[in-house]
Amino acid sequence: MNASHSDRLIVQEVAPRDGLQIEPTWVATTDKIALVDGLSQAGFTRIEAGSFVSPKAIPALRDGEDVFRGIARRVGVTYVALVPNLKGAQRAIAAGADEINLVMSASQTHNRANMRMSCEASLAGFGEIVAFAAQHPVSLNATVATTFGCPFEGRIDEDRVLEIVAHYLALGIPNVTLADTTGMANPVQVRRIVTRALALLPACALTLHFHNTRGLGLVNVLAAYEAGARRFDAALGGLGGCPFAPGASGNICTEDLVNLCDEVGIDTGIDLPHLIAMSRRLPALLGHEVPGQVAKAGRNCDLHPVPAALQAA
Repeated sequence: MNASHSDRLIVQEVAPRDGLQIEPTWVATTDKIALVDGLSQAGFTRIEAGSFVSPKAIPALRDGEDVFRGIARRVGVTYVALVPNLKGAQRAIAAGADEINLVMSASQTHNRANMRMSCEASLAGFGEIVAFAAQHPVSLNATVATTFGCPFEGRIDEDRVLEIVAHYLALGIPNVTLADTTGMANPVQVRRIVTRALALLPACALTLHFHNTRGLGLVNVLAAYEAGARRFDAALGGLGGCPFAPGASGNICTEDLVNLCDEVGIDTGIDLPHLIAMSRRLPALLGHEVPGQVAKAGRNCDLHPVPAALQAA
């Protein structure tokens, strides 16, 4: 398939942040840096390399400054930091983040659990961050968490989601992520919300963030892609999950997503064998198996030798 550039599916890697934040085993700073550097070589244009939150809240990522200052930056790659407030934004910018990602839930209950504040307080804080960021060469993205459902409140009013997107844009935040924080989305719902979101901002400014909690992650990617979305978060090995969302499991798996795209002829520009090799090293790093499938099974083109008994026959 000779796809045009506008047909390319952009995979944005979040394992160093969203993937590691929930891990109970401490991953050494040098290993985090090596992970980011390995991903930088794979063809990604955007890598979420860490976060600048309270170390008491997310101790697994307390070395954000050291990671950002230690990575080997690659031309053409945007290194992103998640920040919860103005102090986090100041730390991220000082450490050299190219982009800062802000997060607010569409659900008031989840926002209080995740951010320890109301949605209104989060939005007020975003205004302070936008004003500060305007003085620095950094881009902005804001995420609408629980876009497709909340584990506490259930389904979220789609009008509310779109109002939040419009509010982000009015604040001067040009890029938006719609996040399925606990894997509650379905493809019909995804098509409908993506279509409405793309009436407010271009495809190059919209990211979809799916979790595979109920096994629908890649199905939802295809639904969003068919509706016009082109940018998707994913985590190497299928790592991740929100620490403040009951039942949350990993993000959609990067190598599984790239394999899907390769199989159906959608260009990603990502080196799949490189990703598979990296994913196969994760269990030794983390001390447990990871959810990804392709790293275990191999690609369809990775054939096996004919059994000796058949050769003899």
